[in-house]
Amino acid sequence: MATKDRITCHVLNTQTGRPAASVQVRLESLSTSTPRTFESRTDDDGRVKAWLPYSGARSSGEVPLYTLDDVIAELDDGGKGSRWVLTFDTGAYFGEGNTFFPEVAVTFTMGEGHHHVPLLLAPYSYTTYRGS
Repeated sequence: MATKDRITCHVLNTQTGRPAASVQVRLESLSTSTPRTFESRTDDDGRVKAWLPYSGARSSGEVPLYTLDDVIAELDDGGKGSRWVLTFDTGAYFGEGNTFFPEVAVTFTMGEGHHHVPLLLAPYSYTTYRGS
């Protein structure tokens, strides 16, 4: 079994020069007929290595039983060319009113192999790139 999912991310706080721990992150597939959403929180090193299915903020009942690999396998060509969006809850991380960007959404197209999306974050700026 792999130690990390096919899509991962890493958040660094450039104001402090430290990893951004406990940032809530949502991952959504934009290429599936049925919405598939995952969530996670960055670890102490600012990384998300695995995702849990997300059923909604107000939903109750059973948790969906699918993995990121299941969703990618449902897509044509193993997900190649599929669109995804990572949404980072930066407002909660910095505290309400302490950032110009209360949410950062990064939309990307999946190619082959592993996809790593780093986010360099400060209260009034951010940047991202395709990581390795």
